[in-house]
Amino acid sequence: MQGSVQKPSFAFVAASWVALLAGVVAFLVGLWHADMQLNEKGYYFAVLMYGLFAAISVQKSVRDRLEGIPVTAIYYGLAWVSTLIAIALLVIGLYNATLSASEKGFYGMAYALSLFAAIAVQKNTRDSQFA
Repeated sequence: MQGSVQKPSFAFVAASWVALLAGVVAFLVGLWHADMQLNEKGYYFAVLMYGLFAAISVQKSVRDRLEGIPVTAIYYGLAWVSTLIAIALLVIGLYNATLSASEKGFYGMAYALSLFAAIAVQKNTRDSQFA
């Protein structure tokens, strides 16, 4: 499988990094300026970091399995469960937050963009190594 991997284009790599930075920076700037208690800001920050790590873990473990690299079932399952838990924690937090609907949508979209872009950056990094 490794021989058939093509190196991602510069445009796709750049777009992936820009999307990751845009999502994370937007989320963090929103938190910085939010009218929330510090512990609430910490919760959303921790959920963002947890989600990014979990999403990258899923991408890596799925890719490893496709390429025949051994991945234990427990790690594979934990990566998926962690990603779902991270998303659920954000949804539950936003559902219970005293924010306007537009603010909740902003955080949700910035979070989704960040997770998707983290997966794309991880995929590009891996493809570049094998190409």
